[in-house]
Amino acid sequence: MTGICEGRVAVVTGAGRGIGREYALELARQGASVVVNDLGGSPDGSGADTGPAQTVVDEIVEAGGKAVANTDDVADWEGAERLVRQAISEFGRLDILVNNAGILRDRALVSMSSEEWDSVIRVHLRGTAGPSHFAAAYWRAQAKKSGGPTGGRIINTTSASGIYGNFGQSNYGAAKAGIASFTLIAAIELKSYGVTVNAIAPVAATRLTAGLGPKPGSKPDGKSQGMPDTFGPQHIAPLVAWLASPESTKVTGRVFDVGGGRIGVAEAWRLGPVATSDGVWNAAELGSVVPELVAKAAPNVTMRGVPAQGEH
Repeated sequence: MTGICEGRVAVVTGAGRGIGREYALELARQGASVVVNDLGGSPDGSGADTGPAQTVVDEIVEAGGKAVANTDDVADWEGAERLVRQAISEFGRLDILVNNAGILRDRALVSMSSEEWDSVIRVHLRGTAGPSHFAAAYWRAQAKKSGGPTGGRIINTTSASGIYGNFGQSNYGAAKAGIASFTLIAAIELKSYGVTVNAIAPVAATRLTAGLGPKPGSKPDGKSQGMPDTFGPQHIAPLVAWLASPESTKVTGRVFDVGGGRIGVAEAWRLGPVATSDGVWNAAELGSVVPELVAKAAPNVTMRGVPAQGEH
């Protein structure tokens, strides 16, 4: 049976392990040729190793697919450009970019160093913006050349920490919230080229999420059970493959909360209750105005994307 990404060319960053590996394998199963990018560093971004990317390539090739490895640092502008150029030179085109590279350096804000802040922002935000920039430039040139839509796809990786919030992850959460907003804006900018841009907030047990959420073999309610890998990263990959396919043409600018058998749409910031004044507000008047607005507004949510028990 022909896969839904048959004949397409994909780049997947951070694809040597975990969720990125599953993305690369699933895209290959669905017929895509894949550039497997991974610097091969540790979860905090230190070190480098060519092994993880090549191992995934070997898996894909052994299964009858097409893939090549890339170990560029995607947060480096020149590295991002080389990555996109490699896809085009190896396979003749680029159709899909999955931005998945990331690191963690968790610490409470009061104890966080500037280096811990900068390194996480760099890998997540620059590591998304760089490859997207060069992929978008390629698709713009293709659209001008053909006069029609390119069918390009960008799929970014945000997080519940970014769109809902989580203690000890102000650097990571800020980066992931930035990626969610980046997704909305890039979707607007690239629409005229026939490019869709969406994001995934994955819920999966990987080496980056160890200790943060559900473990493999657990149910969505957190209770232990015998079914293996309920929250394994393989549950995220099918949606990414569908978003990468021609079938997703009408879906863009969306953030999906995915994991444990659930697919949900995370709704964007929107204007809630409003109070108006005919002139400049008097600060002394706001003591009654602001609390009333907050009381009417929807409450903030937990890491699961829903209000805490007892809140409405």
